[in-house]
Amino acid sequence: MPLPKAELHLHIEGTLEPELAFSLAARNGVALPYADTEELRKAYLFDDLQSFLDLYYGLMAVLRTEEDFEELADAYLARAAQQGVRHAEIFFDPQAHMVRGVGIGTVMEGLGRALERSEERHGISTRLIMCFLRDQSAESALETLEAARPYLHRIIGVGLDSAEVGHPPAKFREVYEAAAALGLRRVAHAGEEGPPAYITEALDVLGVERVDHGLRCMEDPELVERLVRERVPLTLCPLSNVRLRAIDVLEEHPLTRMMDAGLLCTVNSDDPAYFGGYVDDTFHAVREALGLGQERLRELARNSFEASFLDGSAQDEALRARYLAEVADYSFD
Repeated sequence: MPLPKAELHLHIEGTLEPELAFSLAARNGVALPYADTEELRKAYLFDDLQSFLDLYYGLMAVLRTEEDFEELADAYLARAAQQGVRHAEIFFDPQAHMVRGVGIGTVMEGLGRALERSEERHGISTRLIMCFLRDQSAESALETLEAARPYLHRIIGVGLDSAEVGHPPAKFREVYEAAAALGLRRVAHAGEEGPPAYITEALDVLGVERVDHGLRCMEDPELVERLVRERVPLTLCPLSNVRLRAIDVLEEHPLTRMMDAGLLCTVNSDDPAYFGGYVDDTFHAVREALGLGQERLRELARNSFEASFLDGSAQDEALRARYLAEVADYSFD
């Protein structure tokens, strides 16, 4: 059994495996520009973030119905259970579907059915985080938040993803203020390709409680000191960083230096169908590449539960305590 862990940086659309993509394409009458799953999988090689996003959004064309989203989420949860995931806080991108004529209700009902039975079927507690696409307008983000109002009982927070450079966090000040007023938790991608200043801006302008990626904080010692002092969690995605060329090779990833600096680091899979591994695969990869010992791996697992949004009720805190006890009691082979 893998080390128990929470996954806090996972895009559900990024779990679309080639086999499922072709299955949904056939069901929905969508023609894919690939001969077969092998050819599609070969396309999962990227020069940078934008080249990944082009394929990522194009392949979403196969997601049309509630059943599609339900099947997508259930397939991820089944894999996650095998990877030791006990709690998952899952991103989804409603704008990417609404622009295709797929309503937010279709997305929410499909994902909701899979998540509602996740604990019983897979042993995984779940939460949903609705992301805004930063390369779309601030007005579109506000419209999306308004469209989500009937479903806020299923959404724990908001996030910010997609192309980072040229789209600073401050662009979304208004929608984040509105989300905070609705009681939603706030996270944002920052410091993946964008500069350290984007991390500071996400903290100060958007009021984020967790930073997704945050890799480039290491270029700013004062920012590192602040993140350590305020115990701001970072949801790192090492395999993603290599696939998208933010890091040349995994052996050069700053994870160890970040942990040594006292940063609250977590390890996640981001878009695992595209980046070569799910979250326990990522744990194994960083263990081998960076020489992480058992207690460092245990620290990462413990951090994942401490950084989670399992803190809204006595039931949440009981779940967190149970998961942390599983981490403490885990025996490595």
